[in-house]
Amino acid sequence: MYKVIILPLNKKDISKSFNWYEQQKKGLGVRFNTNLRNIIYFIQQNPTSFNIKYRDVRIGVMSVFPYLILYRIDEVNKPIIISAVLHSSQNPKHWEGR
Repeated sequence: MYKVIILPLNKKDISKSFNWYEQQKKGLGVRFNTNLRNIIYFIQQNPTSFNIKYRDVRIGVMSVFPYLILYRIDEVNKPIIISAVLHSSQNPKHWEGR
């Protein structure tokens, strides 16, 4: 099984998104986190199920919230490295420096 690594900057982005959704409606941030965990688990179990979009970067799409999960697979060591968790309206170049 693949190990999932979420980069520290992404953890901050996820926390900001959680807080924003919680401010909109109590419990919505929890739904966001649950949906995010579900897609990350799906990626962990089926890492090649999403297409490669940029060089070796794949993009998973959350089913309920308008977010994209950009990730790479290291076939040698078996980690999945989540490069970004972006709102679909954000410019994907935002993650390039990560």
